[in-house]
Amino acid sequence: MKKIVVLGGGTAGWMTVSLLHHAWASKGFQFAVVESANVPTIGVGEGSTPALKQFFDKLGIAESEWMPACSATFKCGIRFANWAGRTGYDSYFHPFTSTLDNNVLAYFHHHINARRQGHNSYQSPDDYFLANALAEQHQAPKESESFPFEQSYGYHFDAAALGHFLKQRAIGQGVEHIEADVEQVQLTTQGGIRQLVTHNHSAIGADFFVDCSGFMSLLLQGTLQVPFVSYANALFNDAAVTLPTQSTELLPSLTTSTAMTNGWRWHIPLTNRVGNGYVYSSQYCNSDDAELELRQQLGLLDASVEAKHLKMKVGRAAEHWHSNCLAVGLSQGFIEPLEATALMLVQYTVENFILAFEKGNFTDTNRNQFNSNINAQFDGVRDYIVAHYKTSGRKDSQYWRDNGQNDQLSDSLRYVFQSWMQGKDFSEALRKQGIDRYYSDVSWMCLLTGMGVLPPLAPGESTIQVEQDRRWIAEFLRRSSLNFPDHRQYLSQMA
Repeated sequence: MKKIVVLGGGTAGWMTVSLLHHAWASKGFQFAVVESANVPTIGVGEGSTPALKQFFDKLGIAESEWMPACSATFKCGIRFANWAGRTGYDSYFHPFTSTLDNNVLAYFHHHINARRQGHNSYQSPDDYFLANALAEQHQAPKESESFPFEQSYGYHFDAAALGHFLKQRAIGQGVEHIEADVEQVQLTTQGGIRQLVTHNHSAIGADFFVDCSGFMSLLLQGTLQVPFVSYANALFNDAAVTLPTQSTELLPSLTTSTAMTNGWRWHIPLTNRVGNGYVYSSQYCNSDDAELELRQQLGLLDASVEAKHLKMKVGRAAEHWHSNCLAVGLSQGFIEPLEATALMLVQYTVENFILAFEKGNFTDTNRNQFNSNINAQFDGVRDYIVAHYKTSGRKDSQYWRDNGQNDQLSDSLRYVFQSWMQGKDFSEALRKQGIDRYYSDVSWMCLLTGMGVLPPLAPGESTIQVEQDRRWIAEFLRRSSLNFPDHRQYLSQMA
């Protein structure tokens, strides 16, 4: 195999070819991206997990090189507001953890597990982690040189600008860019893809093809007829409406996810604007009503600011690598952006494909192992997203009542809930199911405690030790946060 053609650009396509080029260009491989000027790219969102930093580090791209070009900001985690529907649980923070947090993890596990047993304890997950302290104080997660701990973080960014940045970089490194509309896909006698035929009747052949054509999945699902596994029975949301608003002087270093009548909305701060979007279910709400509710929440009734409407196909392909084709991004599957996992799944798929391909074992067994691995990653993310809806106590609309009553749960997710409510060793339960490969026990504990999924308190217990621990941790985080700069000021210096 010496030539690889990627069908489709966008962030997923240019991330994919960047990783493949980095791995194999020195081995004589040739790469081309076929991109239509008539097909607009669908932004996969404007947020990431910490995996994206690993992507840039691997390619040797400095933050000072790409972040200003993409109006990017830092992300310490996600605040979930109005999700729980229970008194005393208005919001909680899902942090990206750091090595410094190891100093308080023992306290965290002790108090959360004590609260699971009904004891009075220091239960708010927000107050244990440095990420939340930095986000609350509008600080960048970039420690001073004298501070010996690294804080993990993700990014917020302009998705179109990031795709353009990666495109220009890849072309500069020798990746061929072909602007064309593909009108036909021709197969080999063995059933693989032989070549793409464009609108001007030119043929583009290759040894291997990567499908980044978006939800249409032209190659994998459209041509090779690989089945699609829908998540619609567990995840109801299938549409979104987005609206930008002006940037604020104080620059938060977190995403905010706020529950709405028929879904949730995101608030993502960039250096030049704020990205807002309402993810909802069209079974319960039409696009006009969704746009109106979002505008009301934002105080943006001025129709001169145009909204963008999107439809989403939630689920995954049954196989991601089939014959001589790999699907990446929306072509392989999509899970709503509640935990900003889209680019993480792109990266995970391509990096694992490189590892699998370099084994040199192109048997059905090898492909099946790869596909099972990627399927498990998608399903693991799905379960964590489903848990947000299943554990919510909101009953203010039919949407939330149906989510709470929905029984379409995987066996793994049922086991997680049972272990939590029965007071079992929760970390061990996650390890036993292999679920902690996708989200750690800290993530699960923050979700379940933050939602208020807890037994009643035992009466009359002493709070002396609880208050002592609370004060010690608060002071520890206060002192630690002194080693981090103001968010906007740090980014201004970078630019």
